[in-house]
Amino acid sequence: MPNPEIDINLEEFRGILAEALAEGGTQPLLRLTDEEIAILDPESLTECVAPTPRIAELSGQEREWAYATALRSLVSREAVEVANIEELDAVLRAAEVRQEAGETQAGAVPSGVDLDLRLTPEVSLALTLRRTAARALAVEQHTSSGRTHLLVYVHADDLYLVERVTSGGLHMFTLAASAKDAADMALLFVDPFEVAAKDGPVQHLTPEQISDQNVGRALGEAIDNALVVGQTVLLADTPGPLLTTYATGEALWTVYVEKPHAPSGIEARPVGKNTLRTLITKLISPS
Repeated sequence: MPNPEIDINLEEFRGILAEALAEGGTQPLLRLTDEEIAILDPESLTECVAPTPRIAELSGQEREWAYATALRSLVSREAVEVANIEELDAVLRAAEVRQEAGETQAGAVPSGVDLDLRLTPEVSLALTLRRTAARALAVEQHTSSGRTHLLVYVHADDLYLVERVTSGGLHMFTLAASAKDAADMALLFVDPFEVAAKDGPVQHLTPEQISDQNVGRALGEAIDNALVVGQTVLLADTPGPLLTTYATGEALWTVYVEKPHAPSGIEARPVGKNTLRTLITKLISPS
């Protein structure tokens, strides 16, 4: 498998990015599939927090064929440039031959073949930002249709990378110019039906009550009838708070845990849109 060097200097580009975002605001960056990320940045499959659900479903043989197809797609979309294009043809032909013969190989590129891949600035930027964030917000959404993810990589108060990962392994990247914009994307992710209507009284819980499912009638009904369940956690050197959301057809409840494994500091309540946005913004904002 090719392993192109991601050589973008984040600090060097920070001023350019901030200026571009200030001028154009939050904006979509690009889309990549699991297989394309595996080609562009193979180490990220184990080193990054973002999942690759499609790859996990493939056998070794299926994975090789998917990688070869992804490589062809990247070149055709001009997401990468292959300096030694003749080698690319050899790679794709070899992959087809091995597929027909039922052979299996770990990557899309045969041993001894060295592709000279050069990434576009957009691709290099996205892969660098997702690798170099000191803090990230990970949101996991559970519905009857399956599980999807949203990651917010925090770099500065005017620079965030938002990565949404579908259950089919499509990664959609957005550059956000503020914590509010990033929080709004996360808010729509945990409350897609916009049922967060109004704030209710705070209910203090203990870990024992949660483990025993002794959380009271109102919260219990919200948990049992939730159409969308969101798990939001701050990933950093020091473990951050955990925010769980339960969106029913009529309301949205939050369960906020200040610190992992803490004996207290657990608060549950129904919330409105503004309070939910404030909670998420607080998690995202750089300390």
